[in-house]
Amino acid sequence: MNPIAAPLSSADTALPAHPTAAWQVTASQPVQFSVRIANGLLEPENPLLAQQCGCTRHTPQRRLVVVDRNVDTLYGEALRRYFDHWRIQATWQVLEIDESHKNLEQALLIVHAMDRLGLLRRHEMVVAIGGGVLTDLVGFACSLYRRGVPYLRVPTTLMGQIDAGIGIKTGVNQGGHKNRLGSYFAPAGVLIDPGFLASLSQRHINNGLAEIIKMALIDDAGLFHALESAVGHLPPRAWATPGGPLAQIMERAISGMLAQLTPNLWEQELARSVDFGHTFSPALELHAKPMLLHGEAVAVDMALSLGLATRRGYLSQAEGARALQLIERCGLPTQNPVFNATLLQRALAQAVQHRDGQQRVPLPGPLGHCVFVNDLRPQELTGALDWVALQRSSNERQRA
Repeated sequence: MNPIAAPLSSADTALPAHPTAAWQVTASQPVQFSVRIANGLLEPENPLLAQQCGCTRHTPQRRLVVVDRNVDTLYGEALRRYFDHWRIQATWQVLEIDESHKNLEQALLIVHAMDRLGLLRRHEMVVAIGGGVLTDLVGFACSLYRRGVPYLRVPTTLMGQIDAGIGIKTGVNQGGHKNRLGSYFAPAGVLIDPGFLASLSQRHINNGLAEIIKMALIDDAGLFHALESAVGHLPPRAWATPGGPLAQIMERAISGMLAQLTPNLWEQELARSVDFGHTFSPALELHAKPMLLHGEAVAVDMALSLGLATRRGYLSQAEGARALQLIERCGLPTQNPVFNATLLQRALAQAVQHRDGQQRVPLPGPLGHCVFVNDLRPQELTGALDWVALQRSSNERQRA
């Protein structure tokens, strides 16, 4: 029979006291992904897409491919032919996507597709093929699923190729607010084929142009001059032509955007010049009737900001008028009926919360440069609206 152990006394169980009873955890997570121009991406002999998927013709791999329905209608046959050629066992999730679908419910559809496939957490990638709304949704779902699975972005719109598809932010709209839920989650890579742009409508080309104009006004006067020279020669098919002047404009815009984003990927610094045109536009984008595209709302915000900058003297009257005229000549709106003093004040209050208690409103001045202000007053907002209206009238008289 085993002897009964004697109970331990407190003296037996006492451990030396920890000197501080506090711990410091420090870690860093490197981010590394490539953004590549990839002309002829869907040609079967072009290996770039297969390589980014981690596949070769000798090693069959499973991939979940989430594709916009319009893209699938136009390019579905070429996509399936390419994936079959490279022995990629693709499971297809085709989604009807626009800004009204950018919500948790759509993100969960992608999560359910990953579950049905039984996606391996590290070795089976999700491929997102579509515009900026779709790549945002897929990135958001992938950041949540098992706390992160790899995904590849193939943006197919001008907006996606020069802005929405090349950073690390993901998100969905929630509660009537633009991108209220989101994450920072880098893709495994971004492949940009301008050939997709040939099938866009002119409206969607103009939508992406708003973000290029943004970069020109606050970062790159040379890009501004190039846009002025190119206005009138911006049809979709011209953007799809390799090596032409529009390809150079696109590459310069991408380079400028990445140069601004890379040092501040997690937005530790909240005074961001790339937020030009994005102070008031989120409220407008979700409340305008009929609905505006993202770049159209940004254009209206930029027009107001030009008024603010000109009235404060950051831009000369001639520069402000010239910039507003470029926005209009690119087929973008500069006014909207719901863009009134009440919405502007509400939007500015939301921006202050988002920017941690300060306005941090980026304004152009002079062309190709940016200043930040924290003291905008309600009367300035209405004054800027008046400036836009007067300038538009003057432009219309000149055109007549």
